[in-house]
Amino acid sequence: MQTVTKVVSASPDACWSLFTDASKLTSWVPGLRLAEIITGTRTLPTEVHFEFGARAYTLVYTYDRPNREVRWEPKLGPSDGVSGYVRFDAEHDGTRITYALRHGDARSTAERELGDVQRLLDAFSERVIEHVPSVSAAP
Repeated sequence: MQTVTKVVSASPDACWSLFTDASKLTSWVPGLRLAEIITGTRTLPTEVHFEFGARAYTLVYTYDRPNREVRWEPKLGPSDGVSGYVRFDAEHDGTRITYALRHGDARSTAERELGDVQRLLDAFSERVIEHVPSVSAAP
């Protein structure tokens, strides 16, 4: 599993809200064409179907709200999908995001590069900073 971290100037709650809102996934996940909730709610989906080009798979999500951690794994086995977790920890200047990802064995090199964990974390960080109030802007 590849793990990366980054500190952003947004609150942990703001990061949590953006990450767990399935309707916003296509706005920051590179190459994602569709994220369709199968079970759960828009802000806490428990099963989501994804489409990236010709690849489609479903992930199952679990949430640890008190620790601001989200985990996911493939519904039908590890070969096509990805498994991983994200955690949002308060830092004095914002939030330390820890993002971890493991690709299934059936994924091609190109798909692995598209789903590179650093690229995903950078895309999420840019989105949260652009569209979510920063810690210093909070009342």
